[in-house]
Amino acid sequence: MENYKEQFIEFMVESEVLKFGDFTLKSGRKSPFFMNAGAYVTGNQLNRLGEFYARAIHDNYGLDFDVLFGPAYKGIPLSVATAMAISRLYGVDVRYCSNRKEIKDHGDKGILLGSSLRDGDRVVIIEDVTTSGKSIEETYPILMSQAKVEIKGLIVSLNRMERGKTEMSALEEIREKYGFPTAAIVTMKDVVDRLWNRECQGRTVIDDSLKQAIDAYYARYGARQ
Repeated sequence: MENYKEQFIEFMVESEVLKFGDFTLKSGRKSPFFMNAGAYVTGNQLNRLGEFYARAIHDNYGLDFDVLFGPAYKGIPLSVATAMAISRLYGVDVRYCSNRKEIKDHGDKGILLGSSLRDGDRVVIIEDVTTSGKSIEETYPILMSQAKVEIKGLIVSLNRMERGKTEMSALEEIREKYGFPTAAIVTMKDVVDRLWNRECQGRTVIDDSLKQAIDAYYARYGARQ
């Protein structure tokens, strides 16, 4: 595993974004882990987060694209922080764009924040985590209605590796439905491989008991590999 991925896993734990315990998800599933990207709240955290995303985008899609699109609301700070990190790390200037939940009819009118979209723009979509693909169902038509753009891919921070609406993971379902690539900074397999019976932030985050709970969860809800 690349060093920055190991650092990202520790960063999620340190920031209390990735937690382990007993959680009930929106889907109703009982999960032994939970991710809340809303816990990234400081300038330093957002600075580091943008750099992790920038490295993952570079590794998965390269930097030959024009716009980083972050669906409202959590995608807005992600797109801004990552666009700044791409400029800082690689010297490449990409535009950021996000959508509004409600169309604004005065001042800076329209449904988009940041850059407008132009015919021929190559777009990378950035999100925190995708469990159902619902946000893409909402934002993909918006992107297509604004200009004739090419979607280079979707990047998320964590691939939960569990079934979506079918036996496939949500990321696989998006790839199948829309025809563009999908990727994550890390997968839950990466997380378990890095944290199981290893010290992180001065403690063992995933012990044998929690590992058994995670294995049981994937036995029931894991996506087809």
